[in-house]
Amino acid sequence: MLSQLPLRSLRGATQLRGVRFASGGPAHYNEPSGWLFGEKPLPPGQKRVKEGWENIWYIGMFGTMGFAAVMLYYKPDSSVHTWALQEAKNRMEARGEKYKYEPSQSS
Repeated sequence: MLSQLPLRSLRGATQLRGVRFASGGPAHYNEPSGWLFGEKPLPPGQKRVKEGWENIWYIGMFGTMGFAAVMLYYKPDSSVHTWALQEAKNRMEARGEKYKYEPSQSS
């Protein structure tokens, strides 16, 4: 009896597969027209008029990218390798050892 329970629930689910509840009709989306961004080409001699939001978008997008590039360029070096090198130099100086290699003059 318990092994038949999942099969019965699956049969009921398959019968409801074709029904869309609260769908509100056909899908709402812009049908593809074949034109770039859905805009038809203008007749010769006419210029495209920008919408009000376009300049704000360009300034915001490219301004943010420029700001991010400057911040990444001047980002402090926080890698483990740099920290370990500085720590080793500090410890060697504390012990009185030289941390730079200097070839001997005997050869």
